[in-house]
Amino acid sequence: MLTDSMINLSFMTGDDFSAGQADFLVDEPEVIDKAGIKLRVIHTPGHTQGGICLYAEGQGLIFVGDTLFADSVGRTDFPGGNTRQLIEGIKNKLLILPDETVVYPGHGNRTTIGREKANNPFLQ
Repeated sequence: MLTDSMINLSFMTGDDFSAGQADFLVDEPEVIDKAGIKLRVIHTPGHTQGGICLYAEGQGLIFVGDTLFADSVGRTDFPGGNTRQLIEGIKNKLLILPDETVVYPGHGNRTTIGREKANNPFLQ
């Protein structure tokens, strides 16, 4: 994805770019341990094929990128997107976390797992 301007969508900006291959890859259920914080990798494809979320269980929070938003979910109309995968990943991997888990999306307001279970129209 990073190496192709058509797939990474940079061509849409008029400033095509491509990055080199990733230095390393992470996958579920790997745990990244940095600065005393343990982040468990949760694979959540749908917005992108390799989409992941990073769950800091000890801190009661999760970084979800463009997988989940307050009252919404990530787009799936870009190359590699898949609505069914996105919704299944959210329901089967994120909504099983404790309700009080704070969700930090890639942009927009933070939310909680419990709030999204109760209110997110895409997950009903």
